[in-house]
Amino acid sequence: MTWSAIIHIIVYIAALLVFVKLLGAYMARVYEGRPCGIDTFFGPIERMIYRAAGIAPERGMSWKEYAVAMLLFNIAGIVVVYLLQRFQGILPVNPQALPAVPPDLAFNTAVSFATNTNWQSYGGETTLSYLTQMLGLTVQNFVSAATGMAVLVALIRGFAQKQIETIGNFWADLVRSTLYILIPLALILACALVSQGVVQTFKHSEKVALLQAGHGITEQVLPLGPAASQVAIKQLGTNGGGFFNVNSAHPFENPTPLSNFMEMLAILLIPAALCYTFGVMVRDKRQGWALLAAMLIIIVPCLFVCAGIEQKGNPLLNGLGVDQRWSAAQPGGNMEGKEARFGIAGSAVWAVATTAASNGSVNAMHDSFMPLGGLIPLWLMQLGEVIFGGVGSGLYGMLAFVIIAVFIAGLMIGRTPEYLGKKIEAYEMKMASLIILIPPILVLIGTAVAVVVPQGKGAVLNAGAHGFSEILYAFSSAGNNNGSAFAGLGANNFFYNIALGLAMFIARYWLIIPILAIAGSLSRKRTVPVSQGTLPTHTPLFVLFVVMVVLVVGALTFFPALALGPIVEHLMLYGH
Repeated sequence: MTWSAIIHIIVYIAALLVFVKLLGAYMARVYEGRPCGIDTFFGPIERMIYRAAGIAPERGMSWKEYAVAMLLFNIAGIVVVYLLQRFQGILPVNPQALPAVPPDLAFNTAVSFATNTNWQSYGGETTLSYLTQMLGLTVQNFVSAATGMAVLVALIRGFAQKQIETIGNFWADLVRSTLYILIPLALILACALVSQGVVQTFKHSEKVALLQAGHGITEQVLPLGPAASQVAIKQLGTNGGGFFNVNSAHPFENPTPLSNFMEMLAILLIPAALCYTFGVMVRDKRQGWALLAAMLIIIVPCLFVCAGIEQKGNPLLNGLGVDQRWSAAQPGGNMEGKEARFGIAGSAVWAVATTAASNGSVNAMHDSFMPLGGLIPLWLMQLGEVIFGGVGSGLYGMLAFVIIAVFIAGLMIGRTPEYLGKKIEAYEMKMASLIILIPPILVLIGTAVAVVVPQGKGAVLNAGAHGFSEILYAFSSAGNNNGSAFAGLGANNFFYNIALGLAMFIARYWLIIPILAIAGSLSRKRTVPVSQGTLPTHTPLFVLFVVMVVLVVGALTFFPALALGPIVEHLMLYGH
């Protein structure tokens, strides 16, 4: 592994940690209703939204009311995005005159963006009008991210409150997440990206002369559009949907190494900072740092391993005497499917960050990674998208693992398990078990069906272990609300559009409802005083215990499937 790659990873993690406390403290002020610095400007807008929508933000909701409001809002979003696609051929702001999107693809895309998954079975510049991209997809990028953040805040209140029936107001949490956090950050990042060359225009294309004409072709048509505004929120909201078909590998979405670094930083920015927000809101910052430490313990080795494997190169090419170096002075590696302007380190770090964070955007084709290099992003998704994960959803998923870890630890020391002064009882364990079991069930059953039915097998473009990995990756991505793809899979057919759409829908909402149920149950409980027998949950020992629970659950669930895909493919490279 080169020193430049090592420095790249260290600078990336250091830059991320610089913003954790600053942004985390700011978000805590937003959710606690304290002055946050920009409320003098956004405050009147917030109150105007409440008046126009007839919302009483001070009225608390029970967990069931909160869940119903969340579901109704998200289902309405799915319907709107679906209709926009079906009628885009007769709607305005469609300079390319694109026709209506087929029903199964429209369903898949609507569910994908409303669930914060942003799986794409289409090419953005050739399928969706500007109106659909902006009014449908970009809006959902904001509100689907805000939904995850709102649910997390409701769960935090469940830990922080004492004997209270309500867990907050969904509409207020949604509005404040969007207005005070996502919009300001997206404006800043969009302007920064435009400065680097990311396009932001309503012009649909530009003809440019070729530098080297041939075969009678003297010019090329370059697709344009309002990309920067969507790129900014797709990264900050851990959405991941690309404006262009090749996502952040496209030079108009991600033109320079600096834009690449900014977008990678944006992917983990809010999920990391929410750990500190958690600590502030439960009145014990050590708990937030402990959760962040558990995430870092898993992701940092993954960064080094993935980059190291890709820089080692392809042994089959080495055996053929092919020089994989970029130049005589620079060591090379596996550059297949990667952009030269980002290199191996920039591509590997992005792959790890985007799959750890439930983001799904890509700047390189994961299908072209070495088998074990591709296993790392695949495995990070299969852990449940809790190593940072989506904005809000990653942390509430990690807290489900914490609840299970506390329960196991309580059994080991022979006392009632407690976390933040709240007893963890049978009800919380049942809900946490659902949260951990549902994604693997969706992934494994979906993969099993896909390798049997003709439409599932017929869409695989690579035979053998690699083709199996492509199917496993697709359902791991949909079943954990990630959205990235292994490529090499023709997923735009009726079977995959419906199957992956259902997986995305269930994986999102059948996890949110148990989380809200836990929030409601904890909020009604009284706080148990700390005693000598209380298990400390901020110590290095507990952090390592949580890490082991996450790793063991992931290993036991998915190791057999991984053995059939990337592991056996790796062994085949070396003739085993």
